[in-house]
Amino acid sequence: MTPISAATLSSALHWRYATKKFDPARKIPADTWTALEQALVLAPSSYGLQPWKFIVVRDPAKLEQLSAAAYGQRQPADCSHFVVFAVRKNYSEADLAHFIARTAEVRGTTPDALKGYSDIITGSLVRARQAGYLDTWMGKQAYIALGQFLTSAALLGIDTCPMEGIEPAKFDEILGLPALGYTTLCAAPAGYRATDDKYAALPKVRFEANEVIIHA
Repeated sequence: MTPISAATLSSALHWRYATKKFDPARKIPADTWTALEQALVLAPSSYGLQPWKFIVVRDPAKLEQLSAAAYGQRQPADCSHFVVFAVRKNYSEADLAHFIARTAEVRGTTPDALKGYSDIITGSLVRARQAGYLDTWMGKQAYIALGQFLTSAALLGIDTCPMEGIEPAKFDEILGLPALGYTTLCAAPAGYRATDDKYAALPKVRFEANEVIIHA
């Protein structure tokens, strides 16, 4: 792998903004979108558990429904690809067994050989469940994936907008997530900014580095 330059990263992050108005006529090329889906697949998570589903919605009727369930915001309907980030509810022993089986498959070993690792994760899951924060812990993982998606998109010249201004229960209903055991956390439209999106030209407002970064 050849690392990108520091200047390239900085330029992409300065260029990126929460796009309020997308150009509905412009679509993301297939190879670019495949790379962005891989960015989602490769996102890190606690213990590598990946307690999520990424629902890529392109059906116009569903997108209109989701737009209505996003308080009328038009990004879901006007973007090229709309991603809903959903998390596993009440992560279970069966979910962990599935993850361990996949780990064994990829790394050329057996689930029995991974029992020590599995037991460590089980202990963490049990403590989280007993303390009542299991779903919260799993939910936080989706935001890691969201961050990776936004940055990857910026590096590829694709506009995005992280969205929490949605009605998760309505999203769940529209997408049939309760039957799968998942629930909506957030969403991200992706595509290309409209030429008349006034927010694109606004200066990015951030605190100075010396106010938010502490070197200890």
